[in-house]
Amino acid sequence: MVETFRDWSEKLLFALWAYRTSFRTSIGATPYSLVYGMEVVLPVEIEMRSLRVALEQHISEAEWAQSPYDQLSLLDEKRLRAADHVQAYQRKMTRAFRKRVKPRKFQRGDLVLKVLRGLISDPRGKFRPSWSGPYVIRDLTREGAAWLTNLNGNQFTKPINVNQLKKFMREIMVRGWVAVTSSSHIPYCTPIH
Repeated sequence: MVETFRDWSEKLLFALWAYRTSFRTSIGATPYSLVYGMEVVLPVEIEMRSLRVALEQHISEAEWAQSPYDQLSLLDEKRLRAADHVQAYQRKMTRAFRKRVKPRKFQRGDLVLKVLRGLISDPRGKFRPSWSGPYVIRDLTREGAAWLTNLNGNQFTKPINVNQLKKFMREIMVRGWVAVTSSSHIPYCTPIH
């Protein structure tokens, strides 16, 4: 039999079983163990006689019958530990993310570029510019919004989130050297060639 992409429905059960029985770092357990209160016994473990299966076969029948009930009584505790593990994992991921974030500090009067998003039909396709501007920041709010004006003095009717802005940097040729300066230190002019 030749395997093709049309056989996905036959493989779906195996994929779901693998997903439910594999260890998740975010919860510190397998989804199967959180639902049923015990780890799954794989068919390979029965065939190859794993240590866990061998230990379960050497206990008495009464103890073997009681063990699922004992595991179910510990299930709530296991779920609480998993919830604590999720919170600790999320704090760790938040710290790692915030380490790499560079805050953008804008002031009134800064020249900025605004990101172009959305469906803009442009004949240049993927080579179209992704930023527009420069614009001048007219006013800032504490919530992270900026009111912009263009260089002609026309004001935007709606505020823009500062996440969609970046400082406008300009290159100036001075005696054969290229200097990149921030827009807030010099007035707007075209680069000297």
